[in-house]
Amino acid sequence: MKKSILVGLVACGLFACQKSSNQDTDGGSTSSTGTRTNINGLLKSYWDTNNRLFPLDATAQGDNRYNHLLPNDNTKAYRDTLQTFYQSYLDSLQQYNREKLSENDRISYDIFQYEMQNRLEGLKLNTWMIPFQQFWGLPLTMGQLGSGTGNQPFKTTKDYENWLGRVQGFTVWADSAVGNFRSGMASGLVLPKPLVAKMIPQLKAMVVSDPTKSLFYSPIQNFPKEVPQADRARLTEAYKKAITTQLVPTYQKLATFLEKEYLPKARTTTGIADVTGGKDIYNYYVKYWTTTDKTPDEIYETGKKEVARIRAEMEKVKNQVGFKGDMNAFFQHLKSDPKFMPYKKPEDVLNAFRAIQTKIEPNVDKLFGKRPKTPFEVRQTEAFRAASASAEYNQGSPDGSRPGIFYVPILDATKFATTSGMESLFLHEAIPGHHYQISLQQENQSLPDFRRFSWYGAYGEGWALYTESLGKELGLYQDPYQYMGALGDEMHRAIRLVVDVGMHTKGMTREQAIQYFMDNMAMSEEGVIAEVERYMAIPGQALSYKIGQLKIRELRAKYQKQLGSNFSLASFHDEFLKDGGMPLKIVEKKMDDWAKKQK
Repeated sequence: MKKSILVGLVACGLFACQKSSNQDTDGGSTSSTGTRTNINGLLKSYWDTNNRLFPLDATAQGDNRYNHLLPNDNTKAYRDTLQTFYQSYLDSLQQYNREKLSENDRISYDIFQYEMQNRLEGLKLNTWMIPFQQFWGLPLTMGQLGSGTGNQPFKTTKDYENWLGRVQGFTVWADSAVGNFRSGMASGLVLPKPLVAKMIPQLKAMVVSDPTKSLFYSPIQNFPKEVPQADRARLTEAYKKAITTQLVPTYQKLATFLEKEYLPKARTTTGIADVTGGKDIYNYYVKYWTTTDKTPDEIYETGKKEVARIRAEMEKVKNQVGFKGDMNAFFQHLKSDPKFMPYKKPEDVLNAFRAIQTKIEPNVDKLFGKRPKTPFEVRQTEAFRAASASAEYNQGSPDGSRPGIFYVPILDATKFATTSGMESLFLHEAIPGHHYQISLQQENQSLPDFRRFSWYGAYGEGWALYTESLGKELGLYQDPYQYMGALGDEMHRAIRLVVDVGMHTKGMTREQAIQYFMDNMAMSEEGVIAEVERYMAIPGQALSYKIGQLKIRELRAKYQKQLGSNFSLASFHDEFLKDGGMPLKIVEKKMDDWAKKQK
């Protein structure tokens, strides 16, 4: 979003309008004590304003009203606007009598209060001094959006013009990003050198001399029939000009700044504890990503226990297949034996994942009473970001016009090992993991929009990791090597608890973290380095998976014991997913209430 537009929103009465909306759109329901009892007006007003402030999120959710806007979230004015925005709504929430709300609205109340408090706490940190890194950030997102294969629609002439508005916003954003990086250099809040070294080639990959060779030219090469012939020549020239005069110079400017100025000042240490305010930053992120009050030390100890437990399971598989040698030799065997690398081309790998979907299909209805309507596809990760990417899921649109996509990075198909945990990876990223959880949440129109499109790592990633444990019930893991791959994936998440906390609070170096990985699972050194550097870039995010999974497993075991023959696994899964993502404390209270009703 351009600064003038953002200021205009505030100046034209954004918060005054919001107050009026809070008072007038909730249907007028008021309790005998004078407090309001219908929270929907407040939540609708909040979400509408939130989408204007975060138009990229709006686009991802299928709200196309702001597809031309790109906010400059690097500015103090923007952060001040968010501060006022969140505090205003937190204050407004006090007008409502929680005990007189419906069951669904009480959940909304609790989540909304948690969310506003959490966001206000985050604004106190100086993390704005690191506007992007090698794993997440607008320079990468722009590539996904502008290629025509992501969330940004390219269906009409208006869509094509909208993207040009975002390109203009990106040039302004980049200038402010450089300013923020420089603020970090002056105050001691900078990225580690290995991460900066990965960012520079990512940016340089976007620099081309011929605009028709640019990733951003792809939409021009794929005009849909809805774009009239009369508009195509004009749009073609506009895109060539935007690439040549805006996008390429912006990426070149960022690359040059990082290479010449920032890299020499980047730190040689690994963890966030080594920067100004680092301890507070990490404690916030631990709470943010796990939605718990667990301390880093508690999480570290949990990680070590889980690593030991899973290691014992791996020993059983090694003995089952009759491998002679220690576990490290077995890991090397799984990574290097040619019999585990049967693929010739990327499409072979993608088809193998599609075959997993076919295999589980007969058993899905036994574990789920409700399936999403959103279509689903498996695709190869785009080349420009594949080297630093993990397999991932990109959500579909709520109306089903854009499918949910499981992206698989394939740098060399002939080296893609079947023992990498393909079955568990599909369950996690695709079905019934992220695709089911996110799609069912978006499709549930009984939820207010702020819940339909919310994301909590411990809930969403916890669910996805939990679904990996459903492999045998879905007809997978019949091959001991695939089960070993599943154990490897779970070990991966357990290791994260140790190395994330270790790097950011206990002085564990990048190299020590890499070695810990290599000693405990069968993963290529290249893959391990990418993972460790990811945790360096986004502290705490990697904790969400295992913490969430352990909570879901704990709840399932508790209810199985409580309910006995009245326990239905399909009902448990449906109830867990029914109301969308939420902090773990809130979901446990909801599930406890469900269990009482089952009796």
